[in-house]
Amino acid sequence: MASSPAAQVFSDDGTFPNSRFPVLVYSGVLDRAERDPAGAFEAMFAKNGWGGATWRNGLYQVHHYHSTAHEVLGIYAGRVRLLLGGDRGKPVTANAGDVLVIPAGVAHKNVACSGDYRVVGAYPDGTSPDLNYGRSGERPNTDKNIARVGLPTADPVEGRRGSLIAYWSRAR
Repeated sequence: MASSPAAQVFSDDGTFPNSRFPVLVYSGVLDRAERDPAGAFEAMFAKNGWGGATWRNGLYQVHHYHSTAHEVLGIYAGRVRLLLGGDRGKPVTANAGDVLVIPAGVAHKNVACSGDYRVVGAYPDGTSPDLNYGRSGERPNTDKNIARVGLPTADPVEGRRGSLIAYWSRAR
């Protein structure tokens, strides 16, 4: 695994609230030889307090964000290109074995993926996500929700003393 994640902050663009907390991208968290990568991600996330509302599926091909929970994505097969932060955001490519941590409020969508692409997602224990699309009328309620979402107690990859805690504590 890389020594530290790549970090990118996405500011409010008027449509999507985004966040002062950076999106974190961890490369090569799992070895490609892992026999059950989805299960390995689920176990890692749960061990680190991110076992809430775990799911396996794809990623919406429309911009969306969650105002009630942060989200972790573990890419367990294939490759996906995401657009983070809305239409004027930044594209990011994630491959099998990579992890993305997306703070509450940050818009994200799947813009392209390989045919074998698969992802597992989870949220910090005790939280559950809502689904917002940047439509008129969502804000200011979603902004209030985001302000109430607490910092996670641990990094979903590295645990209690992980990079997420350091990055997000500085952004408070």
